[in-house]
Amino acid sequence: MKKPLVLTIDVGTQSVRGMLVDPEGGMPAFRQKKYDRPYFSEHPGWAENKPGFYFDALCEVTKALVAENGELMKDVIAVTLTAIRDTSICLDKNLKPLRNIIVWMDKRETKNENPFPFYINLATGIVGMKHSMVGQFRQAACNWIMENQKELWENTEKFVMLPTYLNYLLTGNLIDTPANMIAHHPFNHKKRTWHKEGSLMYRMTPVPRKKLPDLCETGDEIGRITPEASRLTGIPEGLPLIATGSDKGCETLGIGVLDSDKAAVSFGSSATIQFASKRYFSPQPFLPSYPAVVPGMYNPEVQIYRGYWMISWFKEEFAQKEVEEAKRLGTTAEALLDSRLEEIPAGCEGLVLQPFWGPGIKNPQAKGSIIGFSDVHNRLHIYRAIVEGIAFGLYDGLLTMQKRSGFKIEEIRVGGGGSRSDVICQIGADIFGLPLVRVQSHEGSGIGSSMVAFVSKGVFGDYREAAAAMVHPQDVFTPDPKKHELYDEIYKNVYKRISYRLDPLYKREKAILKKYRKQS
Repeated sequence: MKKPLVLTIDVGTQSVRGMLVDPEGGMPAFRQKKYDRPYFSEHPGWAENKPGFYFDALCEVTKALVAENGELMKDVIAVTLTAIRDTSICLDKNLKPLRNIIVWMDKRETKNENPFPFYINLATGIVGMKHSMVGQFRQAACNWIMENQKELWENTEKFVMLPTYLNYLLTGNLIDTPANMIAHHPFNHKKRTWHKEGSLMYRMTPVPRKKLPDLCETGDEIGRITPEASRLTGIPEGLPLIATGSDKGCETLGIGVLDSDKAAVSFGSSATIQFASKRYFSPQPFLPSYPAVVPGMYNPEVQIYRGYWMISWFKEEFAQKEVEEAKRLGTTAEALLDSRLEEIPAGCEGLVLQPFWGPGIKNPQAKGSIIGFSDVHNRLHIYRAIVEGIAFGLYDGLLTMQKRSGFKIEEIRVGGGGSRSDVICQIGADIFGLPLVRVQSHEGSGIGSSMVAFVSKGVFGDYREAAAAMVHPQDVFTPDPKKHELYDEIYKNVYKRISYRLDPLYKREKAILKKYRKQS
């Protein structure tokens, strides 16, 4: 064996990536399949995929990767898998899917607007918790299925998330880790185990324990690649599948955030900011810190629900000119748009965007908004306002989590597809007012996931040793003090006040539409 390798599969919102990763954080082989569309909608607000959608794409990627790298495959010591979060699957007694997969971008809600007994409403109302609890209940896929597909729920043997199901298809074992339970499950994030049935927090997602998978720890062996999985994927039979965690958690590890003076920002389809903490704390009132991939640590997080998915939305709706020009030039529409971002000054000449194109748990009624239009603005202003708006949302998360934790962040590490853009990274640095560091690869999720296998197999003694060997800072974007001063004033005096002013209008609009839907 020349050098041990890990075969890592990263199942994302818009593509599946397969990669061979070495102990220096290099990637001697890589393969990607972009989906024709990330989901389909049978009704407004729904986001679903066929049961075999992700596994079929995974098989296509791994078959090609293995076929193209026969010699390198001899050095593979383990397989890991990381995947998108909060993507739900109902399995029957034979562990076959009963319905389409419900994707994390789904916006359906239960009709039940008062799901808890009066005494719980009274108690949670006193401490200001009721709104969050009701919002989480109504957005949980399990509660919608219980309400609208009762017979199907009765026939559901196991209710699992996407990575759990993929683990099963690869090994025959329906097992997952606490670091993947970042979803609408009755999960105790602090204790890293399931809530007791009947407890207050269990009531938000009352899935019986018998319907939930077994849990193991990060770094454990979930199982071995089965003969059938080998036939379908091309992955050699018998290779161990090592348990890791969610894509965001793996990315935080994979870009080297292990200490409380750094924050991990993901410019992905869902944009997030995460801390790494040995101490559990709520990043926002009544919301949990997630179990980190590293055992014994937590990743408190603030999420911009659709994040850099908004770039895809903008491209499809407003950038057909760049799409066609990119085809002619052999580049991407995103690259062309980024090349023109600097034509628009910081602050977009008064245009400010709130990036809530999809509601989050904390603010389920929130909607996106753009304010400040005048005749000087064009579609490039809107594009830059999207980039700035996402960064404003993450900056708000940074300040909130610093205040709640007492941490002082000195450096931002960045990952995700958007991090490939120098201009986007610089805008982020200017808004945060902190050095923004980009490591050697934007495939941070894959590197973090591979890191777990290297530690598990004894290539490294612990995660700090692994990070020192596998994560290499490559570019540092230093904030411009004048631009940060401008952005900070916009944040404090405009961006921060938008929701407060518009939330009452969103509620009125929702009530009007609900009334007229009932009449039609």
